[in-house]
Amino acid sequence: MSDPSSVIDDLHRESEELDLLVGGLTEERWRLATPAPRWTVAHQIAHLAWTDRSALLAVTDGEAFAKEVEKAIAAPGGFVDEGADEGAARPPAALLADWRSGRRALEDSLRAAPAGTRFPWYGPPMSAASMATGRLMETWAHGQDVADALGVTRTPTDRLRHVVRIGVRARDFAFGVRGLTPPDGEFRVELESAAGELWTYGPEDAPQRVTGPALDFCLLVTQRAHRADLAVRAQGPDADRWLDIAQAFAGPPGEGRGPGRARTQEKGR
Repeated sequence: MSDPSSVIDDLHRESEELDLLVGGLTEERWRLATPAPRWTVAHQIAHLAWTDRSALLAVTDGEAFAKEVEKAIAAPGGFVDEGADEGAARPPAALLADWRSGRRALEDSLRAAPAGTRFPWYGPPMSAASMATGRLMETWAHGQDVADALGVTRTPTDRLRHVVRIGVRARDFAFGVRGLTPPDGEFRVELESAAGELWTYGPEDAPQRVTGPALDFCLLVTQRAHRADLAVRAQGPDADRWLDIAQAFAGPPGEGRGPGRARTQEKGR
């Protein structure tokens, strides 16, 4: 993606949609439990604010970001939770203001980044478009946790295309992070969008394929729902294995959700 403007625009819209969910919450509702163990609504927003700050450092101050990476290496099992705990302990108004200012500063910095610039990250270096796509994926996924806690139904949008793209591109990572050899050759992935479009990836004649609603695929690769509760289907043994382990996010494998999780989001079919 040579011009990051469109995905940055979509990141802005995704963030604003989540802001509408939390902006008017009472302090009591900020403390509601979400599907993530031990994390409240406040933890979810605190995590997004923390990650936005890290991304902003990566874009604007590589040396300062390198120190953050050192902290992560020193405490690989706890630095994410520690950041969320610290933010969630703040008054909701202060946390909300922090998230708003941080995400806007990041958006401005990504728009101003010279074309072709790549920024350091916890994994491989990221372009402005890749950074914005990653932030959109996380905002959508943690927004789903918030929606679940609040009992809110979200209508899927075409912004899910960005989440799908990360999920497809992260196929080999999902195998590698579990010590498994990635399959040879691409899969064919065919997913139906909320608007009824068919989003396709990989060779049309690939012997192994994945099909289903784009929303369900996004819930799967962000580990917001169990495969058994979704209408994503695999054809071929490697594709079938992928659906058991798929993840769109960096870092160690997540535990995901157990089967039987209540759905609070329309399938959009």
